[in-house]
Amino acid sequence: MYSFEYHNPASQKEAEELLASTDNPSLLAGGQTLLPALKHRLAEPSDLIDLKGIDGLSGIREENGAIVIGAATTHCEVSESELVAKRIPALAKLAGGIGDQQVRHRGTIGGSVANNDPAADYPAGCVGLGATIRTNRREMGADNFFVDLFETALGEDEMILAVSFPIPDQAAYIKFPNPASRYALVGVMLSKTGGDVRVAITGAGSSGVFRDSHIETALSKDFSVDAIDGSGVDEAEISADIHASAEYRKHLIGEMARRAVEAASGS
Repeated sequence: MYSFEYHNPASQKEAEELLASTDNPSLLAGGQTLLPALKHRLAEPSDLIDLKGIDGLSGIREENGAIVIGAATTHCEVSESELVAKRIPALAKLAGGIGDQQVRHRGTIGGSVANNDPAADYPAGCVGLGATIRTNRREMGADNFFVDLFETALGEDEMILAVSFPIPDQAAYIKFPNPASRYALVGVMLSKTGGDVRVAITGAGSSGVFRDSHIETALSKDFSVDAIDGSGVDEAEISADIHASAEYRKHLIGEMARRAVEAASGS
């Protein structure tokens, strides 16, 4: 681990000042990705800015037809929230399936969204539900927020404050998990609001989370399992590794989407 300066700001303003005044800072939320990266010398921040002491960065509330979740809210808090379970049960299920119990008690939604791991669950949740990411500078739709592998539209002095999820008419999240760590070999977040259908895929994209327009179009015409004839994504755009080939992941997209429709329909 390289040396760094540790900061524990008491306010958002203090954190923003540290972000702007230090050479190569990193924000510390749950630390589930950052701390291992530091230990393995894969990251070399000059300053570590811990967000845990800042009031107002955690919590869950309903606001203008959406569920707003503070950036420092843990996966466990989301999964066990009665409000989330009532209004967007698919989101509660997603959070409850992240990693193991230790990870869920430490990891935060803001940290996961900012990290944008290509096999993470929350990016699919954000894109599939049409979420808005609120930062100290602006608000961004999820479609424009996730840029590439481990890359987002966040600026150098920008920090996530909350994520706002519109409440859908129907939604479901289904993933095919790695049996050891439970990350998504393929995960599908599907939502339907009126005639609008969104289908977001994680774990399969060579550039990270993406929407499957082929399945979206099919389900917009007929929201049923029978409407899905597989993914329209080219295999060249699907990731392949020792765990699964691109061909297999493409098959899983269609299968997970079918199961998501069944779950969303309550069948």
